[in-house]
Amino acid sequence: MAEITFDDFLQVDIRAGRVIRAEPYPEARKPAIKLWVDFGPEIGERKSSAQITAHYTPEALVGKQVMAVVNFPPRQIGQFMSEVLVLGLSDDNGDIVLIGPDQPVPDGARMH
Repeated sequence: MAEITFDDFLQVDIRAGRVIRAEPYPEARKPAIKLWVDFGPEIGERKSSAQITAHYTPEALVGKQVMAVVNFPPRQIGQFMSEVLVLGLSDDNGDIVLIGPDQPVPDGARMH
């Protein structure tokens, strides 16, 4: 595991956002869901593609708060431009479980 400094960590901008729209992404190489996430007035709405179909449906994601890295450059995922990296952890089967606050926080709140 590579070590980083605390200053390196501070450069990663991780924010809470609320899923405002979610759609299946059948064109992706691996099953995925397209997400539109609201990060509040400072950042606004950003898009992401996430391979989270084992535990989530698009309908169940709307309104959910998630954590995401908001300062990576956009990345083309098939025909979809992903603007943020939504964060998750692998379960025992390797399927992704999203990370989010366990209490409501303002959309756009930065992780400290």
